[in-house]
Amino acid sequence: MAFGLQNFLSNDIAMDLGTANTLVYVRGKGILVNEPSIVAVRKVDQEIVAYGGEAKEMQGRTPNEIITVRPMKDGVISDFELAEAMIRHFIRRVQTTRLLRPRMAISIPSGITEVEKRAVRDSAEHAGAREVYLIDEPMAAAIGVGLPIEQPVGSMVIDIGGGTTEIAVISLSGIVNHMSIRIAGDEMNEAIVQHFKRNYNLLVGENSAEHIKCTIGSAAPYNDKATMSVRGRDIVAGIPKTVEIGAIEVQEALAEAVNAIVEATKLCLERTPPELSADILDRGIVLSGGGALLKGLDERLRRETSLPIIVAEDPLTCVVRGSGKVLEDLNHYQKVLSKVKRY
Repeated sequence: MAFGLQNFLSNDIAMDLGTANTLVYVRGKGILVNEPSIVAVRKVDQEIVAYGGEAKEMQGRTPNEIITVRPMKDGVISDFELAEAMIRHFIRRVQTTRLLRPRMAISIPSGITEVEKRAVRDSAEHAGAREVYLIDEPMAAAIGVGLPIEQPVGSMVIDIGGGTTEIAVISLSGIVNHMSIRIAGDEMNEAIVQHFKRNYNLLVGENSAEHIKCTIGSAAPYNDKATMSVRGRDIVAGIPKTVEIGAIEVQEALAEAVNAIVEATKLCLERTPPELSADILDRGIVLSGGGALLKGLDERLRRETSLPIIVAEDPLTCVVRGSGKVLEDLNHYQKVLSKVKRY
């Protein structure tokens, strides 16, 4: 009975607080929230009128008195108050009881500063967390995928999110070498928006750009004959216009962002100790995060590095699943937690 009550009262939460999406894992229940990291705010009184998916549907379609805001930028908090309100909203959605404040494990980009780490921790504490544990995203992804992080062998992970691409070599429960670049899904969307402006004098929205990327976008020749119709506003005439775009054009638009990820991967490999490089040659590189779903990216990396590239199963949830595993056994995973100085 006591065990059952303890389980009922225990509401520990793991959160992947991403630039594009926020995922929430509840101990013993799995992933209960997977929503875009967007809020819709009324300008007059700063009241939040919608969160997550509902706010994303409003994006680019709101009246003048409402704006849609993304509280996260490049993997870190850009609007403290809105981030806090969003975290609190998602916590309340999954809480079975308000008697105990939850313990929280939150994933963070490996390249962020102490100040940015404290901002995440403080936001979670103000939103109602009893204790906050921070874990680096590539480490969480490696745990989520099931890599042997505690063994003296090298494992390499590339986690491509909305705001950052995290590349890390992991061994003995620590990050031996890492690269964190602020080029990821958002940069790819922006590249598509700019491509239409330059080549077609057409203004397309962020949601449309993302849809194009997911539908016919690729990092290497994939399906060159694929085309799709794109609607937007003609910049010169100011009227709605439709254009037909091919897969090769989208591939060219995404080339700069993809090249940056490839170069960062090569740089990380150059800095890796030779013994671990030998392990990576045997074991390959694991791709996780939403960006891992870009068509042909694994093929492009395979061609550029001559290494086996494995796309993780359900790459979007790797980080939150890893954070959840850490939360399930905090004593076992003490070494992987990121320390934050208190002032």
